[in-house]
Amino acid sequence: MSAITSHAKLNSPEAKENRNAALKLLSTLNSHLKTALHPPEDKYITRHKERGKLFVRERIERLLDIGSPFLELSPLAAMGLYDGVRPGAGLVTGIGRISGRECMIVANDATVKGGTYFPMTVKKHLRAQEIAFENNLPCIYLVDSGGAYLPMQDEVFPDRDHFGRIFYNQAR
Repeated sequence: MSAITSHAKLNSPEAKENRNAALKLLSTLNSHLKTALHPPEDKYITRHKERGKLFVRERIERLLDIGSPFLELSPLAAMGLYDGVRPGAGLVTGIGRISGRECMIVANDATVKGGTYFPMTVKKHLRAQEIAFENNLPCIYLVDSGGAYLPMQDEVFPDRDHFGRIFYNQAR
């Protein structure tokens, strides 16, 4: 098989400009991911610590086979959508190995509005279930939730892909 040759001029002004723009975007992405994965301490995190509770990613880590990877899905979901809410929609979803079997893990982050469900939390949860179904993965739920976020309950329940769909999918 022959090698594919590139005609890109990596030292051209356009290439350098594109590279710099891409590096700037990458830096912004990494900054957002850092905030999502390692949030700065706030009163909710402090309260969680005082209660002696494990944080969501600590719970997941203890569940996974030692040394196995965890592929987190949508860590930036709902970023900037809800005032004062960290990225991730208050839910951590991903694929990890438990007892040698790949599983879909869905875990509420109780430090985000008590683990309650926003409209995008529901969509993220449903998407994780859909991926699990399509790939024949069992779902493991680590629930630490206050249910629907009451100020937005009118947006959580009446949709076709609503809060109740989560339970419908579990029963299939």
